[in-house]
Amino acid sequence: MKLTNYFKNFLDNSVNLNATRITLLDERTETITTVLKNSELLKDNFLDVIPQGSYAHKTIIKPLRATDEFDADILLYLEEFADWEACDYVENVYQLFRNNSIYRDKVSRKTRCVTIDYANDFHIDVVPFLERHGNKYVTNRHKDNFELTDPEKYTEWLDERNRITKHHFVKVIRLVKYLRDYKRTFSIKSILLNTLLGEQVNDAALLENEDCYNDIPTTLYTVMKKLKKYVDDNYYMPTILDPGDTGENFGDRWDQAGWATFRTKMIYYSDKITEAYEETDLQKSLEKWQFIFGEDFKKPEAKAENQLQIANRGLVVYNNTEQQITDLGFPVRINPFYKVRLLGRVTKKQGFREYDLSTNGNKVGRSRNIAFSIRQCDVPQPYQVYWKTLNRGEEAIKINCVRGQISEGLATHNEPTSFRGNHFVECYIVKNGVCVAKDRQSVIII
Repeated sequence: MKLTNYFKNFLDNSVNLNATRITLLDERTETITTVLKNSELLKDNFLDVIPQGSYAHKTIIKPLRATDEFDADILLYLEEFADWEACDYVENVYQLFRNNSIYRDKVSRKTRCVTIDYANDFHIDVVPFLERHGNKYVTNRHKDNFELTDPEKYTEWLDERNRITKHHFVKVIRLVKYLRDYKRTFSIKSILLNTLLGEQVNDAALLENEDCYNDIPTTLYTVMKKLKKYVDDNYYMPTILDPGDTGENFGDRWDQAGWATFRTKMIYYSDKITEAYEETDLQKSLEKWQFIFGEDFKKPEAKAENQLQIANRGLVVYNNTEQQITDLGFPVRINPFYKVRLLGRVTKKQGFREYDLSTNGNKVGRSRNIAFSIRQCDVPQPYQVYWKTLNRGEEAIKINCVRGQISEGLATHNEPTSFRGNHFVECYIVKNGVCVAKDRQSVIII
C-alpha cells in the first residue's frame, strides 16, 4: 500500500532537516557571504556565493545519530585573479578566515575548499569557483590546477528531474539517503547516488503510466524499479557521466567493489519496496515498510482538540486566499504528451549578478526581482496561460500576504522577492476549457 500520510509523517519527523537548522544554515551562509564580499582581499573580484550540492538540491537529511553532522557546500564565485595560481585560491581564502577572530578557530582547508566548522552540528565548505576562457572551474591546491566543472548545470538538471516527478524526486533522494545512513549496508557518495537515481527519471515513463509520479511512495516505487533494472544490467561498474556535460566520469570516485555491493543492495531493497507497495493488507504493508525504514515509519499521531487549541494560541490570523485552477471552472486533465516549463530569471541589480533561478537551487535574496517566462510549451496554439504566486512562511503570514490567487496572463510574469520562506510560482496551460499542462517553479527567499 502507498501509506502516503505515513510517508509525509516520516519525512517531516525523521528524514527532513529541521526548519530551525535550515534557517541557521541560511543565516550562516549570509554572514559568510558578507565577510567575503566586503573583504579587502576579494571585494574587487567577488561575484556571488552560490549554493552547491545537497544544499542547492534540497536533499540534506537530518543526521541520524548524535555524533553525525551535516554539511553544506557553497561556491565562492570570483573573477579570475591575474596574479594567482590555482593553488592560491584555497590558500588565500583560508588565510582570510584565519585572520578573522570569529572564524580563526573554526576554519580548515581541504584540496578544493575551505571548511567552516560549527560545533559538532554542521560545517560549510567554501569552494572557490571561477570562469576562464569560457569554461567554469574549481581549483585544486595540491595539484595546482583548474578542474573543469559546471555545478549550476547539474543543479538545473536535478531540478528538471524534480519537475518531471511533480516535485517528488528530491523527497525520494532523501528517503534513499536515509536508507543508506540507517541500514549502513552499502556506501555511496551523494553525488553518485543523486545521479544514478536521476538517470532513472524521464518523461517517457509518463507515457507508459501517467500516474507513475503521482505521489511520494509511487515515485519511490517507480524510480527504484528502474534502478533495479539498470544495476541488474550492469554487472561491472558503468560510466556515470556528469549531467553537467563536463565529460567527467563520476565513477572515477568509486570502485568495482563498492559498485558490486551497491548493485546487490539496490536489487534487494527495490524488491522489498515493491513488496511493501503492492501489499494490500494495511498491517502487513506497514510492517514491510518498517523493515525498510525502521519503526519511525509509522502512522501520524492525531492531535487532541485541546492540544490543537494550545498549539494555535497566539497565531496570526490570515486569509487563506489560495485558489486551485478547478476553482475557475477548468477541469484538470494533464496530457503526458504536452510539456510546459517555466524559467525564472533573477534580474540584475547593482552589485549582484543575473542568473537562472533553477541553477541556484531556486534560492534568491530579498529585494530582488524575478522574471518568469515560458521556456518550453508543446501545447498547440491557441491556449490560455494562467499564473499563481503563493507566499509561504512566517513573514508573509504576519502581514496577511499569502496570496495564491490565479489570474490569466501572458507568456511572462514578474515577481519581487519580499518575504523569507519557501514560495512558488505556478503556470497553467488551458486549452478548450481544460488544464492540459502545468509547471511549478520553487522560489526560496533567504
